[in-house]
Amino acid sequence: MRYVRRDLVVEIIEKLCIEANYFIEDDVLNSIKRSRQKEKSSIGQDVLNQIIENDMIAKKDSSPMCQDTGIVVVFFEIGTEISIDYDIYEAINEGVRNAYDHGYLRKSVVNHPLNRINTNDNTPAVIHTKLISGDKINFTVAPKGAGSENMSLVKMLTPAEGIEGVKKLVIDTIFNAKGKPCPPIIVGIGLGGNLEKAAIISKEALMRPIDDASDDEIARNLEVELLESINKLGIGPMGFGGTQTALAVKVNMYPCHIASLPVAINIQCHASRHKTAKI
Repeated sequence: MRYVRRDLVVEIIEKLCIEANYFIEDDVLNSIKRSRQKEKSSIGQDVLNQIIENDMIAKKDSSPMCQDTGIVVVFFEIGTEISIDYDIYEAINEGVRNAYDHGYLRKSVVNHPLNRINTNDNTPAVIHTKLISGDKINFTVAPKGAGSENMSLVKMLTPAEGIEGVKKLVIDTIFNAKGKPCPPIIVGIGLGGNLEKAAIISKEALMRPIDDASDDEIARNLEVELLESINKLGIGPMGFGGTQTALAVKVNMYPCHIASLPVAINIQCHASRHKTAKI
């Protein structure tokens, strides 16, 4: 068994939260640059230039890319050969607490969905846990802003609606969102499982490298077709019109009940904030 110290977990989560808010991933930045080259609208080109400039300033000055520094989502994989004698969830939340204090990040979490009193430290995080074999811990930290999250959707389709029903739901959702999720967006789609599983795998889809493609042929073809259709909607960068509404579409699938077709659409803004680390 391998023992992992509590202070190491706290330190890593703090680091990941700050870096995710300060430093855009290289693959995402390169994708935005490619979108600028493809964009046919002069206003859209100007918006993409400003997004790139903003990301470079944030990186140079070690400051947040966006004023909405999000609610922290943590995908947490822990090996069965790891030994701990403390509450690792509280350690994760302490890391979040430290990051939002030391990193001067906006604290946006309220303690109750209806009373809405700010917790003043951006905790608790939303933590998804998975047991894996071995003696490693993997963390993916993704601060998620409300602008994109609020435009997301979970819907239970019937099997009879099939792939055409899925495509229509996705296109209608993006069309109705317009500029609110800060395009060019990344669209994570979860198909299958049940209501909550579809939602989780749609968010996991957003953690995939932006230039990858699904191993599943049906999902891979759907990613290509939906990206093309979304970029024909004319929404454009930040909703000002143009040909580059989305950077990528990612489809994750899971087996489901014979009588259901769960569909989750999780929209991510152009910053696509996430960082990973392994202990």
